[in-house]
Amino acid sequence: MFDQILDLVKDQIGGNPQVANAIPAERKDEVNHEVATQLDHNLKQQAASQGGIGGLLSQLSNSMTSGSPVTNAIQGGVVGALASKLGLPPAATGAIAAALPGILQKFAHKANDPNDSSITPEGLSRSLGVDLGGLGGLFK
Repeated sequence: MFDQILDLVKDQIGGNPQVANAIPAERKDEVNHEVATQLDHNLKQQAASQGGIGGLLSQLSNSMTSGSPVTNAIQGGVVGALASKLGLPPAATGAIAAALPGILQKFAHKANDPNDSSITPEGLSRSLGVDLGGLGGLFK
């Protein structure tokens, strides 16, 4: 599952010139990896607090804007890690934070799309080590 999250991060950050230009060229791979690592970690935490994968995906699907509690929590974790671990300046962390709602939107869309098997609720459950929150049947 990490590889799928990393692919989403690379696609979203690399496809947005404003974000890509805010990251030093020699640190792009390191930043992509750290963002994916933090997303993986924060998604696991949010799934546990939202009642499982089903609750998390429901929250992400219903609140795709920055400003939602789930998105804010994930953004805070990612931005904090980028600033403390990689020492990125506020311009870079701010640009990455602005890209996170798009990454989360694509993540939720893929997980809820029965025609896309790259990310599934069941796969998320196994990967993140949390249950579906009783909603697994809704995604079939």
